[in-house]
Amino acid sequence: MEEKRCVECVLVESKPDIIIDEDGVCNVCKNHHASGIDESQEPEYLETDFLKIIDKHRGKGKYDCLCMLSGGKDSTASLYYIKEKYKMNPLVFTFNHGFVPDEHIQSAMKSVEKLGVDWIYFQTDFMKEMFRKIVKTKSKVVICPVCSLWYMLKTYEIAAQWDIPIIISGWTKGQTTSSKKSVMSKCACDQDPVEYSTMANATRDFMNNHVRTDPRYADFPASMEDVLTIARKKYKTKAIVLSPHWFVPSHPDEYVKVIKEKLDWDYPVRSYPKKSTNCDLNFLASKLAVDNYGYSHYHIEMSNLIRMGMITREEAIALLEIDYDKELLNPILEKLDCKMEDIKK
Repeated sequence: MEEKRCVECVLVESKPDIIIDEDGVCNVCKNHHASGIDESQEPEYLETDFLKIIDKHRGKGKYDCLCMLSGGKDSTASLYYIKEKYKMNPLVFTFNHGFVPDEHIQSAMKSVEKLGVDWIYFQTDFMKEMFRKIVKTKSKVVICPVCSLWYMLKTYEIAAQWDIPIIISGWTKGQTTSSKKSVMSKCACDQDPVEYSTMANATRDFMNNHVRTDPRYADFPASMEDVLTIARKKYKTKAIVLSPHWFVPSHPDEYVKVIKEKLDWDYPVRSYPKKSTNCDLNFLASKLAVDNYGYSHYHIEMSNLIRMGMITREEAIALLEIDYDKELLNPILEKLDCKMEDIKK
């Protein structure tokens, strides 16, 4: 059966969450039109807002902020601007759950060396069994948001250890929503919109049936709200999350040009979506999401960017094309002690 894709964004019909009408427009785009918000003309945040926040906390401790760095274009640009444009003194944090290619780690290392900043590299196999359970149980939970719960909690823990008041991410505006509520209170991972509804239910089911029952993960957060609660109660931190990309309108091509020139950065050999930097597990996560729902969280992010006028629909479709095969997925599955048969419906 041929998939129905919205003629305005890149979401695919997936009832009951995504419904496309007779004109080919999805309910998310229709709701956006009805809201009357034109984010391409009226950005939610301005650079002056960003400056007020960072100036308030600058120089209060050994480090002004904690920068999350994956080695990708967005987080590398965030780090570069924090250090060179905004003159802050960052501590840089890179995590590896066992599926981050050496190429990405080397890219991160090169950036911190060129910028002369302190760097914490953290590697663990703590999440491996949870990832394996997702595959083995054929859960429809999306791997990446579950992983983000772990790495955000770990990031808050590091921030608390160094008494750092601001966490700097590389998240783009596509990872937020158009609502006026503070994205900072949600760690920019807002899963309230209808696009995430069934995915969120799958996450809750997986947590209740396969995570809470495992002693290793008994205290694992079930949502970003849980992450924030644990951060405040256990780690005694109220660090806020900011991204320069929320405040300064710019196309990725613009800041990629800067970091290529200043930090000798380059795109990785392989990636999904195209022109991104994500871990190897992301290839499996994206395929499973598309198999289960017809779209992934990247489709949601890029659809947001289309509505903001920051990317065209044609550009998004090209970037989101899945063009990798089982030859790439096999070694990823082997790391999880799984096989291709485990991901077949």
